[in-house]
Amino acid sequence: MNNRQKGLFSYQSYKKNVQLGILAFPAVVLIFIFSYVPMAGIFIAFKDINYEKGLFHSPWVGFDNFKFFFSSSDVWLVMRNTLSYNIVFIAVGTLLSILFAVLLNEVLSRRLVKGYQTIFFFPYFFSWIIVAYMTYSFIGPYGVVTSFLERVGIRFDFYTETWIWPILLTLISIWKGLGYMSIIFYAGIMGISQEYFEAASIDGATKFQMIRKITIPLLMPLITIMTLLSIGKIFYSDFGLFFFIPREIGQLFPVTQVIDTYVYRMLKVSGDLGMSSAVGLFQSTMGFLVVLFSNYVVKKVDEDNKLF
Repeated sequence: MNNRQKGLFSYQSYKKNVQLGILAFPAVVLIFIFSYVPMAGIFIAFKDINYEKGLFHSPWVGFDNFKFFFSSSDVWLVMRNTLSYNIVFIAVGTLLSILFAVLLNEVLSRRLVKGYQTIFFFPYFFSWIIVAYMTYSFIGPYGVVTSFLERVGIRFDFYTETWIWPILLTLISIWKGLGYMSIIFYAGIMGISQEYFEAASIDGATKFQMIRKITIPLLMPLITIMTLLSIGKIFYSDFGLFFFIPREIGQLFPVTQVIDTYVYRMLKVSGDLGMSSAVGLFQSTMGFLVVLFSNYVVKKVDEDNKLF
């Protein structure tokens, strides 16, 4: 055990952080209830669920539920869509959130900062159903954008053109989550000591140089943690985004169908709980392995930025 680990488990550390521990206790209990207790249901992935016999008396089928999913003709399509969208969401979302947080830090008026935060954070609280209706009001057959295009002589049906949907889904996802992520990074920037910026200002550093040499390097541990946490869910997708926004239009499935919506639609047709549990177990396992690998890479590059 190194000195850092000894410090974490020392009595002085416990005494110093006991108040933080009490504050974190409700969150720890919720994580245990909703993240660890459901793990007891992993065995469902290996059973052929018979509703008359119940969960515990249904027959074991080994890896047949996994075979059913991977033998599907659409499995690689939904895997490609899920991974591609998440990579774009993580990369573009993180970069724009950092940029917005840095810009907020440069705004001197606290009232303007609060106003910008509220405007950008507000969409985060919208349910996907509301966002779906808002989207339809813009790009539906009688939507604002569609009507405008018709007036300038362009007939364009958004709900039949597949090429536009990767762009639309990315824009909507970024718009909804930008405020939440940027506030986290803004809080990280606010934690940087002003002495660094004052010293750099005295030395004649420009704003851009201070951002490049002070803000970004000191924010890098937080950026790494948030990126690793996002990578852990790279095999998951936001069900509301991919189910409600493109609506139930089969023509768009090649670019909007992801693992979660595919499993939901298969579950509606077959009612196979074992298959859906097998896919959930696959997503969790792959996400865990990707986090381990990403953390290993981060550790090799800079050990101070590793997650664990």
